[in-house]
Amino acid sequence: MVMVVITGNIVLGKRGSEKNTEEVWEPPVIIESMEEAKEEEPIEYFVEEFVEPAEAFPLETSEPVSILTAEEEQNLQDEAMSAAKLCMELYKEVEIAYPGTEYSHIVFFSDQQRKDVVKQLGEQGLVSVSDDMNMENYQKMEDFYSAYISGMDAMVTVFSVQMEGNIGALTFVHRNGKIQSYYVTVGWQEGGIPELKNFGLNDLEEIKLTEKGYFIYTNTVTIAHGNLREYYRVKPLSDECRELTRKYIDGLSFVNYNMLVTNWDASNVEEILMPCMFEDIYWIYTDEPFRTDGGLIPAEIYERVMTTCFPVSVEQVREYCGYHADAGGYEYEMIFARQFPPFGEVVDYKQNEDGTITLYVDGVWPDYNSDYAFTNQIIVKPFSDGTFRYLSNTIEQKELELPQIEK
Repeated sequence: MVMVVITGNIVLGKRGSEKNTEEVWEPPVIIESMEEAKEEEPIEYFVEEFVEPAEAFPLETSEPVSILTAEEEQNLQDEAMSAAKLCMELYKEVEIAYPGTEYSHIVFFSDQQRKDVVKQLGEQGLVSVSDDMNMENYQKMEDFYSAYISGMDAMVTVFSVQMEGNIGALTFVHRNGKIQSYYVTVGWQEGGIPELKNFGLNDLEEIKLTEKGYFIYTNTVTIAHGNLREYYRVKPLSDECRELTRKYIDGLSFVNYNMLVTNWDASNVEEILMPCMFEDIYWIYTDEPFRTDGGLIPAEIYERVMTTCFPVSVEQVREYCGYHADAGGYEYEMIFARQFPPFGEVVDYKQNEDGTITLYVDGVWPDYNSDYAFTNQIIVKPFSDGTFRYLSNTIEQKELELPQIEK
C-alpha cells in the first residue's frame, strides 16, 4: 500500500472539445494589489517577466537522475499493480480492443465505472481521483505539501483513474531539496487482468497547493504542445456545484468571445454577440457537438438557440451575428481554442425568489499558477423544458488581468 511518508531525513521506502488556434495568446498581467485602487486613478500592475515556454522548459534535455533508489522505483511499480488488483472485479466485464497487442485498450469505460474505481481505491486508504470527481483521502496531499514547505523529505502517490479506464499512479517525491514525480500506468487485459503499461520519472520545477485546494505542479521539461502546468483539485467541491458547472459553465470560453469577460445584461447584451460563440452555445443547448453542411447554419436553428439562451431578439441576432438574408442563414465561423486557456467552475450559488439562479464562478488558470484568476456572478433562468437563459454576467479580476477579446 502506498502511503504518505514524512521524515526529518532521507525517506526510504493529472474538459468540452478542444480546438486549435492560429493566433498567439498573450500572457496575462499579474495584479499585486487592487485594494487601494480608485476608479478615478489608473491601476498599477506588477508584471512578471514572461519567458516563452520553449525557453523556460527546453524540449530536449538529458534524462533526469532519479532521487529514488532502483528498489524504491520497483516498489512503486509493484504497489501500482497491487492497487489495480484490488479493482479487478470492476474490470472483469470490460471489452478490450486489440487484445494481446501493445495497442490494447478498453473500448468503453463509463463515468460510473470510473467513480466506482476511485471509491474502491479510496476505501483502501489510497489517494484516488478522476476527472470531475472529488479526491479520496486528499488530506494526505495536504500532509505532503506541509512537509515540503517545511523542508522535510516526503512522498505521496496519487492514483488517477483515466477516462479510458487505465490507472495512473503518480508519486511526488521531495528529497534533499529536490522534487520529482514518478509515474506508473496500469492497463487491462480481457477478464480484468491488470498489466504494467509504462513507467518513468520527471524533474519538477515547482509545486504549489493553493488556499482553495488546487495542487499545481510544473515539469522541468514540457513536451511539445503540452500544458505548462498540470494540476489536481485536492479539496472537495460539492456535487451541486459540480452539476451546475457541467450544465451552465463547461464549454464556455474566457478567451474567444466576450460573454464571460464583459459586464452585461439585457440592456447591453448586443455587446457580447459574436458569430464565433454559436458553436459553444449550441453544444451547451443540445449537449451535442455542432455539425454543419456547406458552412451555412439555417436561421431557424441559429435563432432558436440564441434567443433561448440569451435575452435577445431575432433582430439583434441578425444584426450582430452575420445573417445572410439571401441565403436564409448564418455563416459558420469556427473558433480555435487558444493555448492554455482558463476555465470556470461554480464554487457557490444562490436560488433566487424569482426562480433564477446566481452562480458564483471562479476562473481557474493553472498554466499561470492561479485558481482564482477572476470571479464571475452569472444569473441564469431555468425553463420547465430543461433549457435555460443566461440573463447577465459581472466579472471582477482577482489574481490575473482579464483576457482581452478582439472582435
